[in-house]
Amino acid sequence: MPVAKPAKRKPRKTALRAAPIQERAVQTRDRLLDIAGELLGKVGIERISTNMIAARAGVSPAALYRYFKDKYAVLEALGRRLMDRQNARLFAWLDEHKAGGLEALSAHVEDLLRATADVTSKEPGGVWIERALRAVPQLAHVRVESHREVTDAMLEVYAPLMPGMTRKALWRRLRMTVELGYAVDEMLSEEDHIPRDEIFREAALLLGGARPEDER
Repeated sequence: MPVAKPAKRKPRKTALRAAPIQERAVQTRDRLLDIAGELLGKVGIERISTNMIAARAGVSPAALYRYFKDKYAVLEALGRRLMDRQNARLFAWLDEHKAGGLEALSAHVEDLLRATADVTSKEPGGVWIERALRAVPQLAHVRVESHREVTDAMLEVYAPLMPGMTRKALWRRLRMTVELGYAVDEMLSEEDHIPRDEIFREAALLLGGARPEDER
């Protein structure tokens, strides 16, 4: 008897205002986020404020409030932008290697970890955005929703390759793998007792080396 795919979850209410449509407004919003990300990396989660962001951007607080209603809306937008960019790399990785089956996917886990780290390093305040998504309760849903989205995408690729597992069990296993991969990305900026290349190598062995046993 086929097992139904996990039901889609209703997204939680967001603190974000509607995204702008006009190109100039989009560019302004992205510039504000770039500046906010840079400030976040310099002053931290507690000290950053909308007034500080507006002053650094050379705009009035009222102009900033057209895009973000408060500090947490800025942090949420930063988190969603980073997650979307990281997820795009994962989706591309799945498309590139799924034809090769489990062997190809497992063999290229390190490539995915490195690509994700590259996105984080290029994002203004990337490391601090990840920390904010962990530290601020109002932002937890951003991380969780994003990780569930990529888990759903991975399920569609892995399920045909692992017919011995139910979709429910496989989704659970993949969801934990996604969380571990995200922890590795955070670890790269925090753990200086292990060389960066060794973190990538060891994490790839943990995440891609073992094959889950059949589970029902």
